[in-house]
Amino acid sequence: MSLASFRTLSLSLLAALGAGCASQTRMPPEARTSLNHALTGPEAEQYLRVSSNVTPLFGDASKRLLTPYAPEDVQLLDDTKGHPINPGAVERVLPAGTKLRITRVEFPTSWVITERVLYSPRAWPWVYLQEAGAPESAPPLILVLPPNLDRPEAFRTELEKYLSARDLKPTLDALPPAVQEAIREKKLVANMSADAVRMSWGPPETVRRSLEGTSKHEAWTYPGARRRVFLTDGRLARAEEGGAQVIP
Repeated sequence: MSLASFRTLSLSLLAALGAGCASQTRMPPEARTSLNHALTGPEAEQYLRVSSNVTPLFGDASKRLLTPYAPEDVQLLDDTKGHPINPGAVERVLPAGTKLRITRVEFPTSWVITERVLYSPRAWPWVYLQEAGAPESAPPLILVLPPNLDRPEAFRTELEKYLSARDLKPTLDALPPAVQEAIREKKLVANMSADAVRMSWGPPETVRRSLEGTSKHEAWTYPGARRRVFLTDGRLARAEEGGAQVIP
């Protein structure tokens, strides 16, 4: 087969794949374009709201996944039996307050899905991030957001769970040293505030609230239900990981 024929066949195959992969985004094109311009322009500079793990992005060796959750709790890609796949071991932790820059917002259109590595969460929106001071050649950090965010407002609300346009250094500096260290290491200490717990372990998947006398209780459950946090009147009372108690 000649080189020209091979290229023609390759383009035909890509077109066929694109036709077979339906777009996984409901946001109108003009809204996606406007959001991308805003977030990579004046709003590009951001700060990590929660300490996050850097792990492999499953089968895409050119990028890294940025997630507040432990690899065994990540639920972005399933195996053939419907069980979540572990993206890979934690390479490092970026503490809350780390300065980042949004370089691209990529929605899962049919064409984008065909261009992404098959063994990756390719049907989800990706936010490309670059750590401040990192070399240009460093692999981009990918923050994966839920699919079917159909409005820019919904996208921003989800993004703000993980990123802040405001420098968090004053907030972090006001915390007790032991709490600051726990947040940096994604650990918990007794009596942490709810905000500090969230900065360390990330946002919970579900929150159950109850009232006992004058005390307000909250039970936070994280993805996979392996981690649970229990707060009383906005303070950490106890936490569990894999069924074992994390703090006294």
